[in-house]
Amino acid sequence: MSSKSFRSAAVSAVLLLSASAAWSFSFAPVSHHHALSRPKLAAAGPSFRSKEFSSSSLSMSTAVAEDDGKDPPLFESPLKGIRRDYKMRLPFYKSDIADGLNAQCLAATMFLFFACLAPAVGFGSLFGMATNGAIGTMEMVSSTAMCGVLYALTSAQPLTIIGSTGPVLAFVATLVKLAEKMNLPFLPLYAWTGIWTSGILLASSITSASNLVKYLTRFTDEIFSTLISFIFVVEAGQNIAKSFTNPASSFTKGLLTFIVAVSTYVTASTLKGLRNTVYFSKGIRKNVSNFGPTIGVIAGALIARSARLSQGLTATLPALSIPETFATTSGRPWLVPIMDLPVWARWGAFFPALMATVLLFLDQNITVRLVNNPSYKMEKGRRKNNMLDGMHADMLIISICTFLTSLVGLPWLVAATVRSISHVRALSIFNSAGELKSTIEQRITGLSIHSLIGACVLFDKPRAILKQIPTPVLMGLFMFLGTSALPGNEMWERIKGLFKDSKKAPKERWSAVPKKITTLFTLIQI
Repeated sequence: MSSKSFRSAAVSAVLLLSASAAWSFSFAPVSHHHALSRPKLAAAGPSFRSKEFSSSSLSMSTAVAEDDGKDPPLFESPLKGIRRDYKMRLPFYKSDIADGLNAQCLAATMFLFFACLAPAVGFGSLFGMATNGAIGTMEMVSSTAMCGVLYALTSAQPLTIIGSTGPVLAFVATLVKLAEKMNLPFLPLYAWTGIWTSGILLASSITSASNLVKYLTRFTDEIFSTLISFIFVVEAGQNIAKSFTNPASSFTKGLLTFIVAVSTYVTASTLKGLRNTVYFSKGIRKNVSNFGPTIGVIAGALIARSARLSQGLTATLPALSIPETFATTSGRPWLVPIMDLPVWARWGAFFPALMATVLLFLDQNITVRLVNNPSYKMEKGRRKNNMLDGMHADMLIISICTFLTSLVGLPWLVAATVRSISHVRALSIFNSAGELKSTIEQRITGLSIHSLIGACVLFDKPRAILKQIPTPVLMGLFMFLGTSALPGNEMWERIKGLFKDSKKAPKERWSAVPKKITTLFTLIQI
C-alpha cells in the first residue's frame, strides 16, 4: 500500500467529522437504530441456507432479544454493557462453529486471506519507514495474525475484521518525531502510550462509552464508508500508474502491470456477478460466484507467470514481499524494555495516549456500526434493529490487544472498514429475487483467515508460495474490494444519480425529494 499522506489526511478528516456529527441530516425521519437504510446489496452469496448453512442458531432456546425501544444512556454501570453483550452472544458459540463449516465460508476465507494479508504487508513496509525499522512488516503481519485470531474467538461481533489504519500510522509517525525531539527511546515510549491507551479503552468498555456512537447518523456512515472504498481504488490506481513513471521500470512492465491488475479485477467482478445471470445451473453459478475473487487472483498470477516465462526478466513483475524468517525487523528482542523510559515520560505518555484513544475508539466503533447494519439481517445475540449490540465487548478485546501488542512492539489494530464490509457481504445469502435473505454469522472464517496469515509468518512453504504472487494482482484485488463495498451505499447511489435521467431511472427511496435538494445534499457529503 502507498499514498500514506493521502490516506492519513483523508481518513483523519472523516474521523473528526464523525466526532462532531451529533445531528441528524437525512431525507426521512430515522431513529438511531436505523441510521442506514436497507442497502440493495450486490449479490455476494447463494441461497442455500436450508442445505449448507446450519440452522442451529435459529432453533436455540435463547431467542434474539427484542429492542426495548428505550434510548440507552451514554454511560452505564460498570460492566453492564459487556455482560449484556456476552450474555446474548455466548449461547450461540457452538453454532458459530457449526455454521462456518460450508463452501461459502471456505470461499470467503480464501478471498479475505489475500485481502487481509496484502494490506498487512503494505502497512508493514510503511511502518518500517516511519519508525526507522523499529516496527516493520514482520511485526505487522504477526500482529494481524495474533490479534485477528483472538478477536475471532472472543469478540461479540466476529464478522468484523481488524487491521491497521491510516490514522494510526500517521499517529505513530508523529510519536517517532516526538521521541526524537525529546531524546527518548521510541519503542518504550510507544509501549507506554499503548498501555495508557489500552487502559482508557478498557474504561470505555466497562462504562459502555461506545453508546456515544448512537449520535452518529447515516450522513456520517455514508461518508466514512465511501471514502474508505475510494481510498482502496485510488491507491490501486496510483500503484499501477507508478509502474509507468518509475525510472526502474519500463513501458513493458507498466503495460503488463496494467493488464494483470485489470484482469484480476474484471475476472473477480464478472464471476462474482454470475449468480445474477441465467447462465449454467444454479449450483455452478453459486460456487463460481463464491470463489470469483479467488479465481481472479489465480488468473492474474497465471497471466504474470506466463509473461515471465515467455519474456524473461523484461516481464518480471515485483512480487509480494514477506520476511524470510520469524524475527523482528531490526533484530531487537520481542519484549520492549519499558523500564528504559524515564518515570516522568511514563506518566507523560498519557497525553499522546488520549489522542490515540480517540483514533482507535472512533475507527473501531464506526466500522462495527456499519457491520451491525440491520439491513444485513443478523440475528445472533442481537436486539431488533439495534446497532450498538456487541460494541462494548468488542472494545474490551481491542483494549486487551492494544495492551499485548504494546508490550512486544507490534502495531495497534482496530476494525478495518472495507475488509469488514467485504467479509459480511461474502457471507450474505440472497433469495431468487436477489434480495438479502440473511448473513452467515460464525467465527470460522475470521479464525481461518488469520490462522493462515500466521502460517505465512511461521512456516517456509506458505511464504514461498505467496512470494510468487505479483503485487499487480493485489492491486486488482484492492480495486475489487473498494468497488464491491459501494453498492447499497446511498451516497454512492445518489452520486450515480447525478448523471442519470430522472425520468428514465428507477425510483429510489429518496425519489419523492425534489431533485435540487437531493443534489445539494449529495454535494455536501462529497
